[in-house]
Amino acid sequence: MVRKSATIQDVAVAAGVSTATVSRTLSKPSVVAKATREAVLSAVERTGYRVNATASNLRRQRTGSVIALLPNLANPFFSQILAGMSAVFRQAGYGLLVADTRAEPDPEGRLTHYLRSGLADGIVLLDGTLSAAPLTRPARPPVVLACEWMQEDLPSVRSDNAGGGALAVAYLVGMGHRRIGHITGPQGNCLSQTRLDGFHAAIKAQGAQTRAAWIFEGDFSMESGAAAAQAWLGLTDRPSAVFCASDEMAIGFMGAVQHRGLRVPEDVSLVGFDNIEVAGHLSPPLTTIQQRRSEIGGRAARLLLDMIDAGSLTGPSETIGVELIERGSVARIAP
Repeated sequence: MVRKSATIQDVAVAAGVSTATVSRTLSKPSVVAKATREAVLSAVERTGYRVNATASNLRRQRTGSVIALLPNLANPFFSQILAGMSAVFRQAGYGLLVADTRAEPDPEGRLTHYLRSGLADGIVLLDGTLSAAPLTRPARPPVVLACEWMQEDLPSVRSDNAGGGALAVAYLVGMGHRRIGHITGPQGNCLSQTRLDGFHAAIKAQGAQTRAAWIFEGDFSMESGAAAAQAWLGLTDRPSAVFCASDEMAIGFMGAVQHRGLRVPEDVSLVGFDNIEVAGHLSPPLTTIQQRRSEIGGRAARLLLDMIDAGSLTGPSETIGVELIERGSVARIAP
């Protein structure tokens, strides 16, 4: 004999509430009183009721999925951001799809495709180098930018990048360094420019020194950090410390100078930015500016869900503070 599947009416009877209350509890548990929520969830367990997510999404004209678009799936920086997003979306009953904007030669066409495809109820965009033009279309899903941004009227969740640059300089000055260089991110990138702005403002405020020859152009990769190290090695007048706009560039710089027989931090001190997982396992472990990546992902996810629920394409922006993680890559020197 085939056992009949439990219905939402069965759950309502078992919990002693209405079917509307059961539906509200399962879709938005935070708006239901704790006692009611516990009664409904207990009844779901006793009856063996399973939510038909497909039917529910069809009724609401939703897909039940969101897409995260990022510029490099291989970059370890994104792992904690995606984990923070996934936890929030999973709790809300949404599936998270992840795609690489640079997987094809036309990344803006890729963005346009996802905006028009109807594959998802919303998008979290982590690539601020794309044109904002596709986002001007009114017939598109809600979009939240995370970490990077395109223009100020688009909702975003980002770190205090200028504050991080200033924090790195202040720490180096406090350790006795007055001659400080910087490896930038790629030209035209909002993160690169904002961190550089914070660096320059702090150099001036702290009474430290920098020079045009001490500003090395990078692109956030280890290879560009190694190239900056070669440029630094070629100088006759070197800065005693270098603030790197990403941990990967700091890693590339460190490896290159060590291969030449120089020591970190005795011959050059380094500060990175991001606090990726490997930063604490280097020799020496890297002092760096920590972005709260899991929190960025979680808050971006919650903002997107609020916009989806409200049927809105607009929302607030938020800046999340950073902190310096002190390890072993900066030497204290006599001022």
